[in-house]
Amino acid sequence: MVAVPKGVLKKREKVREFALTLPDAVEEFPWGETVIKVNKKIFVFLGVDDGSYPPGVGVKLKDEAIHAHAMLSPGAEPSGYGLGRAGWVQVPLAEKGAPSAELLCDWVEESYRVIATKKLIAELDAR
Repeated sequence: MVAVPKGVLKKREKVREFALTLPDAVEEFPWGETVIKVNKKIFVFLGVDDGSYPPGVGVKLKDEAIHAHAMLSPGAEPSGYGLGRAGWVQVPLAEKGAPSAELLCDWVEESYRVIATKKLIAELDAR
């Protein structure tokens, strides 16, 4: 079991709650992990919350500057299973100097924009 500070779990929950406010976002639990999808495609990985792994957030960042910024986060790395080649980044939440919930939400929105349809992005922009 990994000991997770309470503030880290709050940060993860803020990111989860934000992701679920995006148009047509749904939460699912494949492989025992929490993911948020749009159009049946994952746009954010939230991992497991049972303490078996350190908490983290996985997002798809196609914009080079945003991707580079995310990769500068302590412990950040390209996501496994070949996803890193497609722009996916895994960002640990419990590392000292980890990104704020607000920045993570910005990255989640960016990931959503990469995955969502133009119609849903227009709906988001109209808010």
